[in-house]
Amino acid sequence: MAEPAAGGGLELFHGLPSLALNLPNGDHLRVLLHGAHVVSWVAAGRERLYLSPHSAFDGQSAIRGGVPICFPQFNQRGPLPKHGFARNLPWLADVPPVLTQEAARMSLRLPASAATRQFWPQAFELTLTLELRPACLQLTLNVHNNDVMPLNFTGALHTYLAVDDISAVQLTGLEDQPEWDALTDRRGRATGPLRFQGGFDRVYDAASQALLLRDGPQCLRIEQSPSWAHTVVWNPGRELAAALPDLPADGHAHMLCVEAAQVMQATAVPAGGNWQGWQRLSFA
Repeated sequence: MAEPAAGGGLELFHGLPSLALNLPNGDHLRVLLHGAHVVSWVAAGRERLYLSPHSAFDGQSAIRGGVPICFPQFNQRGPLPKHGFARNLPWLADVPPVLTQEAARMSLRLPASAATRQFWPQAFELTLTLELRPACLQLTLNVHNNDVMPLNFTGALHTYLAVDDISAVQLTGLEDQPEWDALTDRRGRATGPLRFQGGFDRVYDAASQALLLRDGPQCLRIEQSPSWAHTVVWNPGRELAAALPDLPADGHAHMLCVEAAQVMQATAVPAGGNWQGWQRLSFA
């Protein structure tokens, strides 16, 4: 008889406290308390997330790879530090994981504190729930507005997917969606499967159907909740990768970001209200 899914206590990962979830079939998840940053998802015997070996694991800086949480600001679209502050602060994991034979689930939370009020006066609480099933990972971000005024935010689940060779992969499912190319500042509509031969940085209106990332014989299904208005697809390309200090010169060849995001306009959460958005990764 298979052992039940397991989640151990805190373990150090590159010197930072982390938690793990494990399924009887060998699927595995690891998340840091720093930023509630998922740094590993092993499914079907392979690592499915890209994590840069040059990341700074200093407990203060953002980590390159895995799944950073961008909140409450996407990129530099506002007065806050790039991609907000949630990815750079310690989160709390004060509820034990829920473990069964077929699934494992845990939640981490980030309440408003003196550290968040240095950047943002809002009263709020974030919760990230991670659900691991065989060949499937779902990340759900919940934003609770504890304030007497509306909470407005942009952000993303900035997922770095591991690929064997970026020049050989293709992403389908965004055909005919409105598209903004951030590298050329051009707007149009996506045509055909997306392929990646150089730097790529585009924002799409989210599609209603699943996206499929084909990487050789592997096919990853990517879904997101309708509460995320956009999908961001990003690869730095060779030149930018070589210029980024926390990415190997060839790092671009082994990753593709496909992000559930809110970019062009802020989401408003009413006083006392909640917002929830998820991204689901599974093998088709």
